[in-house]
Amino acid sequence: MKKSVIRLENVWKTYRMGHVEVNALQGLNLDIQEGEFVAIMGPSGSGKSTAVNMIGCLDVPTKGKIFLDSHDISKLGESELAQIRGRKIGFIFQQFNLVATLTAIENVMLPMIFQGIPEDARMKKAGELLNLVGLGDRMNHKPSELSGGQQQRVAIARSLANDPDVILADEPTGNLDSKTGANVLDFLEKLHHEENKTIIMVTHDQNLAKVAEHIEFLKDGKIIKSTRS
Repeated sequence: MKKSVIRLENVWKTYRMGHVEVNALQGLNLDIQEGEFVAIMGPSGSGKSTAVNMIGCLDVPTKGKIFLDSHDISKLGESELAQIRGRKIGFIFQQFNLVATLTAIENVMLPMIFQGIPEDARMKKAGELLNLVGLGDRMNHKPSELSGGQQQRVAIARSLANDPDVILADEPTGNLDSKTGANVLDFLEKLHHEENKTIIMVTHDQNLAKVAEHIEFLKDGKIIKSTRS
């Protein structure tokens, strides 16, 4: 029986904007199990970005609980959250979020620094990951010297730096042409099937979501429908 990796129970996130309170999430319930490929879909303003922050331990809820490997993390401080994130979750963002002044290999090494991994081990692992994504010949290039697809592959390599159990991909093909986007999607499927990674992909694209085993539809800050392939 598969175990729950990330579970959100009645999660609310409320932002105060002047005198107005905005509920970005309204009692969100979500259970993501080990080894699943889950797509979270929803229109603009549905709460997808806030949901990513909760699932990825980037923020804590206003109320409700978030469990990571059965541990309630909803009350942890930022430094504790950062350590958990670094070990457990790899992030792939639509905007790539690479550090412009660092080379590809330095970008991939970055998450390992925060986990205290020695420099020679960081260098070796980063090189292996860049070879894995087909960028062994671009290791010393900075993001401005790489195409959008190459930058996203660096971002994928970086997401794998600490061998996380969970890959959280937020609109991972949003800034890519269709062919490059398909290549990124193929790589995520490979990680899922061959490495047994849990993949959580947030997207508004129905075609992308088709590769997932399990689709959650988000509207007005809560899940309104779930489907399984």
